[in-house]
Amino acid sequence: MKLLLDTHIFVWAAMGNQRLPAEAAAMIVDPRNTRTLSAASVWEMSIKAASGRWGDADAMLDDLDDVLRDLQAEALPIDTAAAVAAGRLDWEHRDPFDRMLAAQTFIGGYSLLTVDSAFEHAGITLALN
Repeated sequence: MKLLLDTHIFVWAAMGNQRLPAEAAAMIVDPRNTRTLSAASVWEMSIKAASGRWGDADAMLDDLDDVLRDLQAEALPIDTAAAVAAGRLDWEHRDPFDRMLAAQTFIGGYSLLTVDSAFEHAGITLALN
């Protein structure tokens, strides 16, 4: 399965946080699955860390390449097709980071690994049901 990791899932997995659901942890370590992190998530972590709202995210930004390597995850850049798709989503959700994740999930054929119930109405494939 092609997994796009939601921002919180990525941070929890990287830090071994107990808030990571066991099913999500199992999907992340399953070698049959690919793991991907959107540049939108990195942007979100950076903004929240700079404002002092997310110390856990701040701790890993300096070592992001190592964290990605440890999780065997690849970075997914934001391209113009995803930007257009994020803006045009038929989804009444204003968070630009979530909109980008939804667009990239749809365009790239990913399953979004998230615990955020807002994505249930985005019309995308979710890894956790």
